[in-house]
Amino acid sequence: MDQQISRPVRRRGMSDRQVSALRKKGARYTTPDPELRGHYIRVMPQGANVFAAVARNPYGKQIWHTIGNADVMTIEEARDRARTAIKRIKAGLAPVEPSPVQPKSFQAVAEDWVKRHVEKKKLRSRDEIVRVLRTYVFPTWGDRPFVEISRSDTTQLLDHIEDKHGARTADVVLAYARAIMNWYARRVDSYRSPIVSGMGRNEADARARVLDDGELRELWRVTADDQFGGVVRLLLLTAQRLNKVLSMRWDDIGPAGVWTIRTAAREKGNAGELRLPKLALDVVRAQPHMASNPHIFAGRGIGHINNMAGDKAALDARLKFAQRWTLHDLRRTARSLMSRAGVSSEHAERVLGHTIEGVEGVYDRHSYRDEKADALQRLANLIEIIVNPPADNVRQFKRR
Repeated sequence: MDQQISRPVRRRGMSDRQVSALRKKGARYTTPDPELRGHYIRVMPQGANVFAAVARNPYGKQIWHTIGNADVMTIEEARDRARTAIKRIKAGLAPVEPSPVQPKSFQAVAEDWVKRHVEKKKLRSRDEIVRVLRTYVFPTWGDRPFVEISRSDTTQLLDHIEDKHGARTADVVLAYARAIMNWYARRVDSYRSPIVSGMGRNEADARARVLDDGELRELWRVTADDQFGGVVRLLLLTAQRLNKVLSMRWDDIGPAGVWTIRTAAREKGNAGELRLPKLALDVVRAQPHMASNPHIFAGRGIGHINNMAGDKAALDARLKFAQRWTLHDLRRTARSLMSRAGVSSEHAERVLGHTIEGVEGVYDRHSYRDEKADALQRLANLIEIIVNPPADNVRQFKRR
């Protein structure tokens, strides 16, 4: 009797063409891959079919894992991923190895600091902080991992800013970067700020800078006609902070030349109302009046001018002062000139808007409007004498 020889049955295969040809039904169904146990094709009612793998973990729980769409990978690629997923599930692991956690970028941490610190504390400097970060820091550090910013990175950034925008701007950036890094260090055990003492760019006596008469004459000469020149002159003539001068509006100036300074939220105080001398009013009236913009120093849209680093650098190039100076030095210079003009310290401090401490600050509710007006007029008179000195044969008499 002839012996029948059984031939091995060849296992049926599955190709990409066959995957795409699987018949659609009204609901999703699953068909196994005949070439790999635990690998399935989910046939969707519409659209591309989906590869999936299934296995049981060491605790007997069945775990399904979606591998991907059949329109973006071949069945062979899906099988390779399915083998790895099945092996990991059986070992009690996640179907795929999780991607390493990407470190937060400097911009992400900085924006978190603005939200959780600056805005939470309602700091009045919020808009300026955001402007400085967006202008000077994010273009270089924005996408960099925060924890990878090194001391040398900080030095290079500050060098660049100092060269392009001045030492004062570099120090402002340093102050904000230090605040962000110290805040992050308080929240993350392993982080240590790369910023150390001595990285500032200003001289030790920068806060004592007062322009002398020769510098004032030169400054006045080169700030005659342009908008930024008007800002500079008004800073000197009013002794006010830069943000107050920039935010001046036409309707803040009354018919009698009285400037009512707006008080910001959480602001401790300012000079209130100041009757401006003619020299200051001439600067104001020389500015173009934009019908759609309420600001005297109008910028784009309805805002005031901002980001004047380029204007300051251009002005410095024309001045060529031997010693570096900042716009804030004009406020200190004006205060010193008021003393020189015989203005009492009490009245000069009120022009600057400084808080009067003690019992006097609590109980003295006098407006000092006339006294402040007199102080500014004396300041303007002295500045006019300095920038337009009298002839050599005219003798000046000191006020008794």
